[in-house]
Amino acid sequence: MTGPLKKVIIVGAGPSGLLLALRLAQKQINVTVFEATPGPSNQPRATHYGIPAVWELRRAGVIDELRKDPECFQFDVMCWRKLDGTYLSGMDTRDLNRPGQPYDDRIVVLTLNKVIAVLEKMVAKCETATVKYGHKVLPGVEQDGEKAWVTIERSDGVTEKHWADYIVGCDGASSQIRRSLFGDKEFPGYTWDHQIVATNTYYDFHKYGWEDSNFIIDREHSFMAARIGVKEPLWRVTYTEINGLTTEEIQARQAKKFEIMFPGHPKPGSGEYKVILTSPYKIHQRCAPSFRVGRYLLAADAAHLCNPFGGLGLTGGIVDVGGLADCLVGIHEGKTSDRILDEYSRVRIEKYKTIIDPISTENFRRLWNQDPDKALENDDFIKLLKANEGNVELSRQMQLGSLGILHDFSASFDNIKPAEPLSEKVDISAVTVTPVAN
Repeated sequence: MTGPLKKVIIVGAGPSGLLLALRLAQKQINVTVFEATPGPSNQPRATHYGIPAVWELRRAGVIDELRKDPECFQFDVMCWRKLDGTYLSGMDTRDLNRPGQPYDDRIVVLTLNKVIAVLEKMVAKCETATVKYGHKVLPGVEQDGEKAWVTIERSDGVTEKHWADYIVGCDGASSQIRRSLFGDKEFPGYTWDHQIVATNTYYDFHKYGWEDSNFIIDREHSFMAARIGVKEPLWRVTYTEINGLTTEEIQARQAKKFEIMFPGHPKPGSGEYKVILTSPYKIHQRCAPSFRVGRYLLAADAAHLCNPFGGLGLTGGIVDVGGLADCLVGIHEGKTSDRILDEYSRVRIEKYKTIIDPISTENFRRLWNQDPDKALENDDFIKLLKANEGNVELSRQMQLGSLGILHDFSASFDNIKPAEPLSEKVDISAVTVTPVAN
C-alpha cells in the first residue's frame, strides 16, 4: 500500500500509544486509540527517560511541555556504589551541555502519570485523533488486502467492530494484539529468577552525599536509589527480592531491608523515611517473533520486554513508536510502500537483540552477580567509567552511545533520496548504553 491512510487504530493509551497517536495526528492522519481502562493511568510507575527517548519526545514537541511541570528535572550524576556506600565510579550527565554544543538532551525525570497527562492533552487538541477509554479489544485477527479489524467490548457490554488500514498493538506486556497474532504463550525469552520491588520513598539520600542516581552492587541487597522529587526528598528505590513472596511478605521484610540498604541505617518504626508506593513485579527478557503480521503491528512492551535496570524498556518503546510513526507517515505521504513496515519489524527486533536485551541484562546482573569488592578490577564497564572520570569528551561519547538504538527509516524509503542520518549532530555508532533508572 502507498498513499493516504484512511485510518489507524492504536490499542493502548499508555505513553507509547499516545505518542504514536500524536505523531500521526500531527500529519492529519485519522487515528483512534482504544484503551480498556476507564481513564488515563494515575500510577507514577516509570520516571526516567533516557537520551533516545528525549530525542523522540523533543521532535514530537512533547519535551517542552513536560518541562513546564515544576516536578520535571534533569538529574546530574549517576554512580555505582557498594552496599556500605563506597563510591566506585560514575558519570556526570552535565558533560552533555558544553557551550556551543547542540544537545540539551540529558535524562529527563517526571513520573509517568504526568507524562501521560501531557500526551493526552496534546492528542486531544488534534482534530484527527480520538481516545476512547473503557473499550477493551477482544481476541481475534481479521484482515484482507485493504483493511484489518478489531472487535471492541465497551464498558457497557456492547460490542463493536472497527476497521483501519493498520492496527497497532501498544497494549503492554499482556498485549491482546500480540496474543491474538501468536498465541497466549508465544513470547520468546525468559522470566528472571529475581523479582523487583519498586517503591516511592521519602528519604534524604543527599544528606549522606549520595548522587541523584545510585546503583548499589551487592549479592543480597542490590538496589537503585534515584531522586524523583524536586522540592521534597522523594526517591524511587527499586530493589531485588526473593521470587515467590506475597505482597504481604514483601512489606513485612521491607523495613529490615531498608535498615540494611539505606545510608544512615534507619531503624524500623523510627519515622526517618516514609514509603508511599510499593509495587512488586516479575521481570522478563522477551521479544515477539515479528512486529508485523500483515496489517497488524506491535510496538513497545507489546513487542518486547526487558528488566528496568537501565531504563531501556520505556526508552526502547518510545523509540519504537518514533520509528513506526515515520514509516506510517511515509506511507501516507506516498514516499514509500508498505514494505517499510517489514523493515521496521526487522530493525527493531535487531536493536532489541543486539543492544537492548544484552545491555539491559548486563546492567541487571552487574548489581547482584559479582563481588562488589572486585568490581573495579573485573567489571569492564565500571573500569571504563573510572578511567573516563574527569574526561568530558569521553563521558559525552559514552552517554551519547545510547542513541545507537535509534534508526532513520526514511533512508530506506522507496521514492526519496536517503535522508540526512540521525548522526548529523552526534556519533550514534557506539552501542554503549548508559543505564538510567525506571
